[in-house]
Amino acid sequence: MRWLVLTILTILTLARPLAAHESRPAFLDVREFAAGQYEVVWKRPMRGEYVIGFTIGWPDGCKPTAANEHEVPGANITRMLLDCGKTGLVGGTITINRLPETSAEVLVRVEFADGTSQTQILRPASPAMTVEGPRSAFAVGVEYLRLGFDHILAGVDHLVFVLGLTLIVGGGWTLVKTITAFTVAHSITLALSTLGLVRVSQTPVEAVIALSIVFLARELLLLRQGQPGLTSRMPWLVAFIFGLLHGLGFAGALREIGLPPGDIPLALLAFNLGVEAGQLAFVGVVLALMAIGRRVYSSTLPNWLGQVPAYAIGTVAAFWTLERILST
Repeated sequence: MRWLVLTILTILTLARPLAAHESRPAFLDVREFAAGQYEVVWKRPMRGEYVIGFTIGWPDGCKPTAANEHEVPGANITRMLLDCGKTGLVGGTITINRLPETSAEVLVRVEFADGTSQTQILRPASPAMTVEGPRSAFAVGVEYLRLGFDHILAGVDHLVFVLGLTLIVGGGWTLVKTITAFTVAHSITLALSTLGLVRVSQTPVEAVIALSIVFLARELLLLRQGQPGLTSRMPWLVAFIFGLLHGLGFAGALREIGLPPGDIPLALLAFNLGVEAGQLAFVGVVLALMAIGRRVYSSTLPNWLGQVPAYAIGTVAAFWTLERILST
């Protein structure tokens, strides 16, 4: 029992950093409205009354003017005009100062006058990007594939849900059908929400996503106690139902990134494929670790030890649920 309590306390200690990692990155949106002239929206997350002290390093020859600043719940927003003269931004480098000193991420999106765009996530190890200008459809597809892959691996709550499904189902053909159902479902709502056909508030969606993980933790606990629940009997159905919900969560991030007007179907497909690739990579790692664990611990383990993952997942998910409800 003391090991069970220690595990739960450890997870609770980690829950705050995990939740912080799931929060939205800073967002720099640059839109060209005339040759060399740009409208800029600079959104920085707030922790209480503290605004993360990032500043933007513009290319030589670019001068920001007419800046105004205001706050919305959880973020500080600065709007400005940017004059880059005849040369424009293409070929220049945008740098986020002080980013290497943090563990944060900054999403940068530059939209050009012809409707094409360039999107990139800047991290502490790579705090700068070179503006490449209008790009081919292939380059757009590769960019959104990478964004989808990065998003799922940074989405801790989505990965914990997939982990719960994997622990309940195990492996084999049933797991393939379950993950496929989850993928199909979140692809549907991701497309509908991103294209504006379905609109829901993001904060309640994220709270219910956390609650779905609580449900899955309970199902895992029932299974370990010899009382298989709905997920054990029909995992594909549960995966599909909750996949619809998780797709709305993915859509929140994709709406913030934006879709290139001329390549919406391609970008949407590539983002979905990136999410799926990241998801499959995660499942592969989980299955490999489970296989190693079975080899290392070949003897029968005590029953209580098999319940620890359920309690750990449920504890973190309950924490997220309360945190997100209180933030609404």
